[in-house]
Amino acid sequence: MFFWFCGMSVLTVWLVFKDPAIDLRLVILGAVLPDLIDLPFGGARVAHSVVFPVTVLVVVMLATRGHRHLRRNLVMVAVGLFLHLVFDGGLGNARVFWWPLSGLAWPDGQLPVVARGWWNLPLEAIGLAVCAWLWGRFGLQDRERRRLFWRTGRVDRSVV
Repeated sequence: MFFWFCGMSVLTVWLVFKDPAIDLRLVILGAVLPDLIDLPFGGARVAHSVVFPVTVLVVVMLATRGHRHLRRNLVMVAVGLFLHLVFDGGLGNARVFWWPLSGLAWPDGQLPVVARGWWNLPLEAIGLAVCAWLWGRFGLQDRERRRLFWRTGRVDRSVV
């Protein structure tokens, strides 16, 4: 699943912050990263635990003291990680969500995206529709706005 996580995460960040200075590419990166990290392990592991985005957030906050612009950007990766858990139904498997607080042994379980099976189809269609709406809302049919987005991850200030 790609469009579900990308579309819903960008939409959520846009609705909450309405800030054209946010690098939305980093939100997208955070939103797809947990599945990419855990896929080689064959199931939901550390990247699907709430401890992962919390750790990333703490590391970003500590490592970027005095670098406000860098912090502002990297925090968006952590936001994307948290949103992945929300849109993946992270609380559906509490033992994975709370790992290692629920015990050090890895709970059995597929990646939520695999376990959902055919339900991924309507979710992906919704995500694609949201991406199409965002494309129009951000005016990405305009070449210069699209170039700005690909280069900086930002949307034109006029969309606010």
